[in-house]
Amino acid sequence: MLLADLFIKNQQSLSSEKKREKYGVFYGILGIFLNILLCIIKFIAGMLTGAISVTADAFNNLSDAGSSLISLFGFRLASKKADEDHPFGHGRFEYISGFIISLLIVLVGFELGKSSVEKIFDPTAVEFSTVSVIILAVSILIKLYMAYYNFRVGKKISSSAMKATAVDSLTDSVSTTVVLICILISHFTSVQIDAYCGLAVSAFILYSGIRSAKETIDPLLGQTPTREFVESIEAMARRCEYVCGVHDLVVHDYGPGRRMISLHVEVPADADILAVHDAIDNIEREMRSTLMCDAVIHMDPIETGDSLVAEAREMVLSRINKIDSRITIHDFRMVRGNTHTNLIFDAVIPYDIKMSDKEIKDLISDKISEYDDHYRTVIEIDRPFVNSGEKR
Repeated sequence: MLLADLFIKNQQSLSSEKKREKYGVFYGILGIFLNILLCIIKFIAGMLTGAISVTADAFNNLSDAGSSLISLFGFRLASKKADEDHPFGHGRFEYISGFIISLLIVLVGFELGKSSVEKIFDPTAVEFSTVSVIILAVSILIKLYMAYYNFRVGKKISSSAMKATAVDSLTDSVSTTVVLICILISHFTSVQIDAYCGLAVSAFILYSGIRSAKETIDPLLGQTPTREFVESIEAMARRCEYVCGVHDLVVHDYGPGRRMISLHVEVPADADILAVHDAIDNIEREMRSTLMCDAVIHMDPIETGDSLVAEAREMVLSRINKIDSRITIHDFRMVRGNTHTNLIFDAVIPYDIKMSDKEIKDLISDKISEYDDHYRTVIEIDRPFVNSGEKR
């Protein structure tokens, strides 16, 4: 059982947004308390031993208290309702707070590295103290506990800020473990490696901070949604009897629980438009209630009863597969004329295909002309907004 379960009452009656806020606030307050406590006891241990790595670790915990405070405010601000100036809510505050925490981790790693380099050129002996060893051992256990609950809760409520805090706590436990090992080695062997271990710890902290920063800034830049989320959207749309294909899926992330999606679905051109519209409305409502996101679906009518159109579409796909099997097409239409037939469609090209749009169009047209020079192509080039891995 998580500690929050003892203090957050009536969780079943809380909305998902309110529960996220309460979890974030509770663990933010707990993090501030524990980090200040660790700062005090580590500072005492640093004074007793004279180890720069221990004192640096104490101030690291003080910065962690600041990180917990930022996380706390991030959750409170992110929980604010949508307003006239921010119609999509304030959920991205949580991503911003996670990014700030990551920058603080990087700053701590840099300062520790700087102090360690200075001590390499001006070494001082580290004094052994049983009390300091006990203090460091206890602080390691506390930080491991903090990393555990931040990872677990961060995963439970999909919080990038708490995951960043968990990384911070884990790096602290590692750095403190290294510090403790240094003190023991210095005591039993008289080998002074405090500064070198401090430098190694700073490198680890810098790496963890930079990695955490990337993970928190990606949602702000607009990363692709998870494969599972894309598949659930497509599966929900394809369950509709009128939907023949799904494409142009775009997911906008405005913070946890605040996503907006838009997609195009191919429907039979000869179907009852009122019946199709009603079915599409039902899909949008189901996505809103099941996936907790607002959905906008655009209908693209296509010919489904013309065997020549179906045959031409399969021919185009087979020719495109010779270029790259990941290229997909949609909105396929066929306009017949006396001298030639236009094949009109959109082609979705993966980002790692570095050819220009004109080069891709020309290559596809050449492949189709090789099959039958009676065909002319009118191609629109798209780039994918999601990675579904599914051919359409």
